[in-house]
Amino acid sequence: MLFPAGATAQRAPVIDTEDAGLGGTAVGAGRFHPIIGLDLRNGDFARGGYDDDAANLDRVPVHAQLGFAWELGRDRAGKADFWLVGTSSNGLHAPVAAEWARPRGWYESNNLVGLVVAPGGGWRLGAAYTIKASPNGVSATTHEASLTAALDGERGLAALHPAAAVTTRTRGDGGVYAQASIQPELALGHGEDAPSLSVPLLVGTGWGGFYGPGTGTVAYASAGLAYAHPFTAGGAHWRLRAEVLALLRDATLRRLGSEDAETAAVVPLATVGVTMAF
Repeated sequence: MLFPAGATAQRAPVIDTEDAGLGGTAVGAGRFHPIIGLDLRNGDFARGGYDDDAANLDRVPVHAQLGFAWELGRDRAGKADFWLVGTSSNGLHAPVAAEWARPRGWYESNNLVGLVVAPGGGWRLGAAYTIKASPNGVSATTHEASLTAALDGERGLAALHPAAAVTTRTRGDGGVYAQASIQPELALGHGEDAPSLSVPLLVGTGWGGFYGPGTGTVAYASAGLAYAHPFTAGGAHWRLRAEVLALLRDATLRRLGSEDAETAAVVPLATVGVTMAF
């Protein structure tokens, strides 16, 4: 079988198409791992800024992801340590009048390709290129080049799962963006399929006009609680995740966007999603 049920799980990297954050997901045997995801949100914000959906239940955006992780190399012990990764993340919502191109509800398409290496010691390092387009014409197309890193382990700093990313735009508004995060986690059981609670904490800043001409230096932070429950079914590794965040934004972020933009200093965000990987 191509995707045998009950295969021993390993971890493959995933790079977020929105902010280039480096994460991972359980996958099965073999070298090529398809990854599918779907999530439902109460709003859409990109790096702390309004991204076409305010934090309410007016439009409730849905995001679908289709991606892969392809093992290009393994170490002497046979463990993967070099990957080519790719993801296409597409956002759909109930459109407003300003979204004129068809299909009007398809407002976001972020497409990423990257390389990730595991040099040892729990580290993973990656480089990615992302093209962000708006099929219904509500936003301009931008290109981004990013460097990203993450550390995972069971003791010391690694147990906090720190990660960082730096991004610059090669098309669209210029400037540089950087973020750093930790996510301490508490297992609610034993074994690979045990659920967990985690506390995602992140700070991000952009400068040099990254958030638009004349915006200068912009900063935000987020904090919250996440529940995750992995399980295996049908030869695939599944993961259910529910997350609630408080997004804290500076004065510049609060005034950016259209007349429909969210202007609150503290924005409540909730996401429920499922991921399936082979």
